[in-house]
Amino acid sequence: MKSYFESRFDSVKKGPRLVRIGAGILLIVSGIFGFLPVIGFWMIPLGLILLAVDFRWARHALVNLKWKWRAHRRRGGRHQ
Repeated sequence: MKSYFESRFDSVKKGPRLVRIGAGILLIVSGIFGFLPVIGFWMIPLGLILLAVDFRWARHALVNLKWKWRAHRRRGGRHQ
């Protein structure tokens, strides 16, 4: 039986590994400059999704980011 991430990322695994890694790193680095137009903070989770296919640390970071986002939304989206 496949794990959650193995089944979710089957379609992404079809591409070359080096392209996925390069695109993931590029998206995360570009996402750091989220205050600029067009480039945004939305690029960080997208980069983590691409890297999560190949790296366990990225899967862990993605799950943590998801939990933090859910907690933030439960509080009504306000900073505390």
